[in-house]
Amino acid sequence: MRSRRRHGASRAESMAVELHLCKEGASRIPMESERANEEVVTSMAGGCVKWAGWVCSRAGKPLLFRRTMGVSLNHMVLEVRGGKAGEGGVTGRKPSWLKMKMPGGSEYLKLLSLVNEERLHTVCQSAKCPNMGECWAAGTATLMILGDVCTRSCGFCHIATGRPPVLDLEEPVRVGRAVAMMGLKHTVITSVNRDELEDGGAAVWAETIRQVRLQSPGTSVEVLIPDFCGDWDALQKVLDQKPDILNHNIETVPRMYRVVRPQAKYRRSLELLQIAKHQGFVTKTGMMLGIGEEEHEIDAVLDDLVAIGCEILTLGQYLQPTANHLPVMRWVHPDEFAMWKIKGEERGIRHVESGPLVRSSYHAEKQVRAHEVA
Repeated sequence: MRSRRRHGASRAESMAVELHLCKEGASRIPMESERANEEVVTSMAGGCVKWAGWVCSRAGKPLLFRRTMGVSLNHMVLEVRGGKAGEGGVTGRKPSWLKMKMPGGSEYLKLLSLVNEERLHTVCQSAKCPNMGECWAAGTATLMILGDVCTRSCGFCHIATGRPPVLDLEEPVRVGRAVAMMGLKHTVITSVNRDELEDGGAAVWAETIRQVRLQSPGTSVEVLIPDFCGDWDALQKVLDQKPDILNHNIETVPRMYRVVRPQAKYRRSLELLQIAKHQGFVTKTGMMLGIGEEEHEIDAVLDDLVAIGCEILTLGQYLQPTANHLPVMRWVHPDEFAMWKIKGEERGIRHVESGPLVRSSYHAEKQVRAHEVA
């Protein structure tokens, strides 16, 4: 397979790319527009090769196509060297409060074996969550349905972007079985975006919740769902299955959507949460800090969430997964996270989980218990 040397790449790196492709036995991925012949190598970071081109979303809008192959070791890197060329960002070693527990131990290995045996995906692995070691050692994981290839190209996310595989209709049964085998009191399920599907994957979402209820009736279910491109009939398929917590992340402030979530809309995400709230669901959302937002913009988002009755908010430090993703613009100190927790709860958000390593499903089971007490 031929590849063009990206601008600034050394001859040695170009050779490494070609050797990697030969080793993986990769074949050319056809594109769906006239720009297919502009396919180029855009980066080689942490043992991964990324390709870029253009495909169309269901709405007919272009989105960046990325294909990741190989195994990334980027989470082992101790230094940050900025981000995409010319976009700045912090440099140097990560601050001490961002130390992570390395995966290991009997419970971790047990869970890893179960995930592999049932041919499941977890967002913990795909998104390189910094809490994977802690959560898996405790026997909890966030299961990811609808495959592990996303149709969107968010600037912060490490999940592979491209043309998803054929829909796996047996996946809901395997998810239900895995939840039962893990003996979970609370499970979190999320998914990639599947904008190429008529309902965005809502039918599979509904069947997955049904299977968890059937095979593990004592387990409470939290769903972290996509926006279904604003198709509220598709959303209703999920709501009809009565998940215990309805989570949809806004991710960042409105001004940053163009680069952080180019195929999403801030107001559409708020509307989704509001629809769920009006039907009596416990609603939850999450946002990253340190990706370029300003303090007054965070304040405005808190006001928006209070206005729609959102009950749970998670705030965490943005961590750049590879050099080809958006750079970290600042390290947010734990004291600032503590401040936002106080501000959010004083304004009326019932529970704010806020800290550098907090992610959407971090301590999710504790949030459920707190809601039951309240």
